[in-house]
Amino acid sequence: MKHDFLKHPTSPMDVSDKTIGDLIEGMGRTGFQGRKLGESLDVWLQMLEDNRISVFLGLSGAMVPAGMRRILSFLIESRAIDCLVSTGANLFHDAYEALGGHHYLGSENADDTVLFKAEIDRIHDVYASEQDFRKLDLKIAEFAMGLESGKAYSSRELMHLFGKMIHELGGAKDSILTSAYRNSVPIYAPSLSDSSIGIGLTVARRKGHPVTVDHIKDVDELTSIVEASKKTGVIYVGGGVPKNFIQQTEVVASMFGLEEMGHEYAIQYTTDSPQWGGLSGCTFEEAVSWGKIHEGAKKVQVFVDATIALPIISHALFEKSKDILKKRKKPKFNVEGEKLEISF
Repeated sequence: MKHDFLKHPTSPMDVSDKTIGDLIEGMGRTGFQGRKLGESLDVWLQMLEDNRISVFLGLSGAMVPAGMRRILSFLIESRAIDCLVSTGANLFHDAYEALGGHHYLGSENADDTVLFKAEIDRIHDVYASEQDFRKLDLKIAEFAMGLESGKAYSSRELMHLFGKMIHELGGAKDSILTSAYRNSVPIYAPSLSDSSIGIGLTVARRKGHPVTVDHIKDVDELTSIVEASKKTGVIYVGGGVPKNFIQQTEVVASMFGLEEMGHEYAIQYTTDSPQWGGLSGCTFEEAVSWGKIHEGAKKVQVFVDATIALPIISHALFEKSKDILKKRKKPKFNVEGEKLEISF
């Protein structure tokens, strides 16, 4: 009986002198999550080669404290992504490091009562100074008090102005916020209040200078990027609010005339699994039922710690995408004003 089940043999990995890009490509011909990691590189490269496509990155988890800041800066600087949707916490920690702060190697087995008395905050096996965090909270409050009182800002407007402030203070060039500011890449933070940035804005409010964050404006703007694009690709680091915030743009756009629903490319690096019913672990196949992922999408989910996947994949992209990125016709954004302007 003829069939294609045994058409493509696996290719055992050898130990030899090879680049990281070649290693990942080789893993794509193995099995299990190693194969999925290799497939994710292939899908990412394919989406960057597609015509008039906008690539969104959803960022959750404590990626900056875990040492991923420069990788995310590279993805922005190289335009391997076009728009970032992040938790507020990652952006706070990015600003903290950009202005000279440090996270420290610690231990997940520490006595947290002792750490509390020493004013040390713990993020699994990473430490930071609570007093230094509070200094940045106050600097954010000072930043907010320099904004127009009572005005409803999109989180994109706020993060652009925040990145500008950090840049003008001489902040690190390899920060997420400063890279996005210099390259006119929009950043959205739909959970901004659930972070130390929200604490700083609250301090400003208590001092009589309220700044309103209009997250419905965020939804509208993010959807406008989808509407202006021929195709869209999504990459999720973890899941959470950033994942669905990007996913739902397809549903919103369909309510205003988008005929063919669903992101055409999709990658996720996550440690969550689908059987618990949570969004962070739900499959792209499930998202097809909502119209959030296109039924014919090139998609891959890698069940892996993102602090393992991101360094490997970003180095492989650095090696494999140079020519692609030079030729890429990427979306251009005017992020200066109240209204986001998009062109190709």
